[in-house]
Amino acid sequence: MRVRANLTCGLGAFRLAAELSLPGSGVTALFGASGSGKTSLLRCLAGLEPTARGYLEVSGEVWLDSERGIARSTHLRGVGLVFQEASLFAHLDVRRNLEFGLQRTPVAQRRLHWEGALELLGIAHLLERLPMRLSGGERQRVAIARALLASPRMLLLDEPLAALDQPRKDEILPYLDRLHRELAIPMVYVTHAMEEVSRLADHLVLLEAGRVVAAGPLSSTLARPDLPASFEDEIGVIVQAVVAHVDSQYQLAHLSCAGGELRVPQQGLKPADGCRVRIRARDVSLTLHEETDTSILNRLPGVVAAIHPSSHPAQVLVSLLVGELPLVARITRLSCDKLQLQVGSKVWAQIKSAALL
Repeated sequence: MRVRANLTCGLGAFRLAAELSLPGSGVTALFGASGSGKTSLLRCLAGLEPTARGYLEVSGEVWLDSERGIARSTHLRGVGLVFQEASLFAHLDVRRNLEFGLQRTPVAQRRLHWEGALELLGIAHLLERLPMRLSGGERQRVAIARALLASPRMLLLDEPLAALDQPRKDEILPYLDRLHRELAIPMVYVTHAMEEVSRLADHLVLLEAGRVVAAGPLSSTLARPDLPASFEDEIGVIVQAVVAHVDSQYQLAHLSCAGGELRVPQQGLKPADGCRVRIRARDVSLTLHEETDTSILNRLPGVVAAIHPSSHPAQVLVSLLVGELPLVARITRLSCDKLQLQVGSKVWAQIKSAALL
């Protein structure tokens, strides 16, 4: 499944005009500030936006073509929808809420069966409860299971964690991560929380004022030096790593990655666990020689690959190669000149453990 779209819609003074191509697998995150057009774009994909115009093709099937008068209804698009509020039927217990999703799909067309959904979302013990007796995280897990039991071709999630407090977000994120790893259903995930993007997404679409300003694989898109000023604090890389061992005395996990070893707060990690680490450009400093008398634990040797102007005239963005690992550092122009940095300069990248997510 691959999505090609050139969509517009108007909502009062706001106008969405988005052209994009999305991969047919994994999680695509739609990211941007409130009012940037994330939910409007999701509604256009779902067929819920009556003002949508343009073209939308999914796996070779045309869902929308305004010029030819084609506009496939939502129930014929085969999408599963999960919103900020779980929207469960208050008078039905969890079992009957889930059966509502299951009964929408003939047996022969079911991709995920009852036991699989219960186990995947960890909700088997909740079947007899009414929605009012569930926590916010439990309600969202039931809502996701209900959407999945309808065997959608694509799962659309509109800020599913936005209404939850941090403990409930921490409760549900592992389940979303598991969906990502174990299901072959492509997901489009709307959020304004980079923590969720960093943990879940494979592909990233950045929206600003109703326009797509950048799109592509997650890490390479976040590392782009030409992102608009409103996204510059998000510039960085996502590192794939494996836990080598855990220092129980200091509660630090030692991670092995393409650039060497990183030490991060333990956060429940165990040896051999795979994980992602987000390293923001603003959290990387540079020196010409390794500093040992410092509180910064992560010090990695690298080479300057490029130096780019920043949106702020006092700063530059320095692209590095640390072994096979690309990094970005945001430093002042003064520091860049004092260190006499240029392409090919050998440096040490310093990254505070406490800054790593």
